[in-house]
Amino acid sequence: MRPSAAGLAFVACLGVAALAGCATSPPQPDPVQLKLASLDARMTRVERVVDNRSLLGLANQLAATRADLRSVHNSLDQLRHRLNEDRKRERDLYADLDARLSKLEAQNGGAGTSAAAPTASSQGVAAATPGSSPPQGSAATSAAGADQAAYQSAFDLLKAGHYGQAGSAFKQFLAAYPDSSYADNAQYWLGETYYVNRDFKTARREFQTVIDRYGRSSKLPDAMLNVGYCDDELHRMSEAKRVLHEVLARFPGTSAAHLAAQRLAKIKSE
Repeated sequence: MRPSAAGLAFVACLGVAALAGCATSPPQPDPVQLKLASLDARMTRVERVVDNRSLLGLANQLAATRADLRSVHNSLDQLRHRLNEDRKRERDLYADLDARLSKLEAQNGGAGTSAAAPTASSQGVAAATPGSSPPQGSAATSAAGADQAAYQSAFDLLKAGHYGQAGSAFKQFLAAYPDSSYADNAQYWLGETYYVNRDFKTARREFQTVIDRYGRSSKLPDAMLNVGYCDDELHRMSEAKRVLHEVLARFPGTSAAHLAAQRLAKIKSE
């Protein structure tokens, strides 16, 4: 029995539908490929994290280096400022000492007190009586002349700027002539030789000796002023202010008081 045309048509439709279903069904993915893709994605994420952390570390190191550089620059600026201040103070020290020396020279030729010297009349008497015994007091006059010469020699070294040699000469003078009328001046200028060389601790000790030993000296106001200066340079601020205020109270109207007021104003502004 031969199949009918309708049956053949139905079978053909079923075949076409089956073929169409097979064409639209997606292929199954390969599990191995899926695993590799997953691992590749994970590796990419890990690499990104590592790169980010490395960049963060480098950024932190760069920031720390910049901070260190800023600190170094600030330190250098502070050192330059201190160096400039030290140079200015040194110039001021020399200028101040030179001004005081010039003033002293204008007053009395460098000697703080007139030394004893033979008078014209005593010289005339001695010349008029050759062969006679020296007049009374000639030995004292000779001694006075010796201490004046020794003092002037030390003072000349100071004026010439030979501060180390001048200090040694003033020490020798004080050892040889402790009771000389120049002793207070020699003690004061000894302190100045240390001060101008920025040995403020030793300078303070020498100026304090003027205060303690020569209470009636004309150098007393300046010695007290310089004690205050030394305390300031040694950063003993409370002591410096106390001494400078004492200069103002004990010696009003003097150049020492004027300089003490200036230094107090400077200390207050710092």
